[in-house]
Amino acid sequence: MTHFDVFIIGGGINGCGIARDAVGRGYSVGLAEMNDLASGTSSWSTKLVHGGLRYLEHYEFRLVRESLMEREVLWRIAPHIIRPLRFVLPHHKGLRPAWILRLGLFMYDHLGGRKDLKATTTVDLANGPLGAPLKAGFAKGFEYSDARVDDARLVVLNARDAAARGAEIMVRTKVTEARRENGKWRITLRSKDGGAARIVTADFLVNVAGPWVDRIIQQAMGRNEARHIRLVQGSHIVTNKLYDHDRAYIFQNADNRIIFAIPYEDDYTLIGTTDQDFEGEPGDAKITPAETDYLLKAAGEYFEKPLVADDIVWTFSGVRPLYDDGASKAQEATRDYVLKVEGEKARGEAAVLNAFGGKITTYRKLSEEVLDKIGERLGKRGKSWTGSEPLPGGAFPIDGVDALEDKVRKAVPSLDVRTVRRLVRAYGTDALVIVARPAADGKNGLGKDFGHGLFEAEIDWLVSSEWAFTAEDILWRRSKLGIRMSAEQVEAVTQYLDDRRRTQRTAAA
Repeated sequence: MTHFDVFIIGGGINGCGIARDAVGRGYSVGLAEMNDLASGTSSWSTKLVHGGLRYLEHYEFRLVRESLMEREVLWRIAPHIIRPLRFVLPHHKGLRPAWILRLGLFMYDHLGGRKDLKATTTVDLANGPLGAPLKAGFAKGFEYSDARVDDARLVVLNARDAAARGAEIMVRTKVTEARRENGKWRITLRSKDGGAARIVTADFLVNVAGPWVDRIIQQAMGRNEARHIRLVQGSHIVTNKLYDHDRAYIFQNADNRIIFAIPYEDDYTLIGTTDQDFEGEPGDAKITPAETDYLLKAAGEYFEKPLVADDIVWTFSGVRPLYDDGASKAQEATRDYVLKVEGEKARGEAAVLNAFGGKITTYRKLSEEVLDKIGERLGKRGKSWTGSEPLPGGAFPIDGVDALEDKVRKAVPSLDVRTVRRLVRAYGTDALVIVARPAADGKNGLGKDFGHGLFEAEIDWLVSSEWAFTAEDILWRRSKLGIRMSAEQVEAVTQYLDDRRRTQRTAAA
């Protein structure tokens, strides 16, 4: 029977971040995710690493400061999947006065110790490209810095690094029971592909199951009284590209909320998000007609070109597990995280840490705090380290993306510019490993192109190195090519994966 110092339930950004940190400090670590990595909240985000400008109005200064400080830390350890992004905030004469906006942005610039990100500037929207997509009434605005992130890839890279350092990452594996027994946790695991249950033990259990965190407490641990989180649905719409420049917009709304309009995957604009309470199965969340209308109307207050439902090419919705602090409105519930440790050490009870809330930007700080609590129970091992060690593929300077693209282009001159750019910004230095696959059976090393530069070599890499199993894993989480793929191309990827598994089973028989 396998025993772990630390066992983690949940393969989102917090779970994989904790696994990376813990194994790097010398603990033995196991992690179980019932579906694919990043298949829940961690791939439903607005794809930003940001301080949370609007949180200043809710006086969440500690959260904003921590988030602002993390932006450049994360940029340095993952410069391939995290990139600076400038945001344009138009001054709306009917809403917050310009001086309040400027004061808030002054705090935003200085609260978090900004180093390489650019400071806020005032912009003329009446002239020039930044105001061109907007209605004529918007003459003045402000431009400030945050960053964009490939959220699902951030999760996978943390998992990869954890596994490389010795953690056991178990995907499509559900924790069906967790019970204290003889001072340890006895954990029952069941794989989605069937087979006998597996039993493991652990000294410390970490429950970071996101929207399912209370369900783990209730069903796996048998405590039906648990009610800690507020499920809040956030939905996004994606349209064809609405403007030609590379900035994002942040728009104020009359209801005191904000929405973003962000360049997305070169040819699209992402608009979101909404905030509404959610009930039901988190994995079934879908955008509602009311949410669609809200986003179209909110964006339509600013963009000159009217937006209608037919402009939408894709939508996605997710459920955020916010700590239930009793806030009256979903948008007012705290985005900060809350960690609770249970299990009396004096009585020899194995400890469990349940994590509620949190956001992608602060995942690393949450992980460090969790490790502090693990150290209090199991003995401290090692120091904080994750902020200085690059994630897989990220061992190059923050200004080195273009040089890396040149290396990939020279390695495979036949690749088009867009494919090279996508590979580098997904895999970093590992892109060179993927394109260097040796030729076999008279084929080129990359193999068949399934569309939009998705070659066999990349699929094989994702299956062997990143736990990908289905076409959805590859097209919507490991990459975002699903938005471009036809039904026939998706089916071809599915068939390739099926044939690949069949061949491997035959070879193993």
